[in-house]
Amino acid sequence: MFPVSRRSAVEPFHAMDVLAEANRRSDAGHPVISMAVGQPAHGVPSAAVAAARAALTERIGYTDALGTVRLKVAIAELYRRQHGLAIDPKRIAVTTGSSAGFNLAFLTLFDAGDSVAIARPGYPAYRNILKALGINVVEVPADAASGFTLTPESLERAQAKAGLKLKGVLLASPANPTGTVTGRAGLKALADYCSDNSIAFISDEIYHGLTFAGEEASALDVTDEAIIINSFSKYYCMTGWRIGWMVLPEALVRPVECLAQSLYISPPELSQIAATAALTATAELEAVKSGYRTNREFLMKSLPEIGFGIASPMDGAFYAYVDVSRFTNDSMTFAREMLAAVNVAATPGLDFDPEEGHRAMRFSYAGSIAEIEEAVGRIANWLK
Repeated sequence: MFPVSRRSAVEPFHAMDVLAEANRRSDAGHPVISMAVGQPAHGVPSAAVAAARAALTERIGYTDALGTVRLKVAIAELYRRQHGLAIDPKRIAVTTGSSAGFNLAFLTLFDAGDSVAIARPGYPAYRNILKALGINVVEVPADAASGFTLTPESLERAQAKAGLKLKGVLLASPANPTGTVTGRAGLKALADYCSDNSIAFISDEIYHGLTFAGEEASALDVTDEAIIINSFSKYYCMTGWRIGWMVLPEALVRPVECLAQSLYISPPELSQIAATAALTATAELEAVKSGYRTNREFLMKSLPEIGFGIASPMDGAFYAYVDVSRFTNDSMTFAREMLAAVNVAATPGLDFDPEEGHRAMRFSYAGSIAEIEEAVGRIANWLK
């Protein structure tokens, strides 16, 4: 046996474990409904499919490490259209999914032993990637007292409690799993705090476009110093194409490019071609979003009726984060039992909150309303 590195000793991504078990049950013939992962049920936009199909008759190969000029120009146009911002396409780095963006940001900005703040509850891969890189993770409670987001005050309290100084702050808006949308004023307060204290500010905006309440703003609306990470996976329904992007301060473009050249060579060209076309599919994608809105309204009403209290805002993304303490104090076991009993998969809150997640579950509403209604009905009958 070869010894494994200490860096590899990270917690599993429980949502993926639940999905794997759900897939095994489905393959065995069970009528599984998965609400475990943030995967849109809608297919890739038709314009993206057509562009990819046409490109398959040509040679598909390497591109520049930071992506094709055509895609970067199209992304810059997105910021002009949606935010009124003039972003130099040279500041945009196309990545192999947002996951590669996080890797590149963390490696570029932080050394082993540095401290980076994330919200708790929050996306587990932040914590796991940072730990694998030897970076100290400071989990800051994002609860009702802070508006379910990070604030300068909550960051000050976290640093004082831990007796350290932060090197970075990572915020998601809309957030996974809470659905919190941090508006322009909140983003500006964080950006100003980070600037005043020489802290790198990373803004995860992969759920942009999926805001149902509150003010959707980019950190670029309030600062040029933030590192933006975004993706075609969620709003654009392109999870399996593994394509995302970053918007970088000019000084970080070359360091990120040097890392990307060796880590990833380049993002997949076929995915870049499809993504460029997907940026033109607004009408189709807004219809998909309308379906999510219907799903959201149904869950906001029906989940409390069966005893699952809504634990945080459902203002954006496509998740319901709920309190299941009426039924369990072990969300992991509860998730397994629910899948075995009624073939409904959801994610245990332990994924997102190591301290209090044993009383919570996350349900994705990125599927069809028919499946979601069926799933809630099954759970309700099981809990009687």
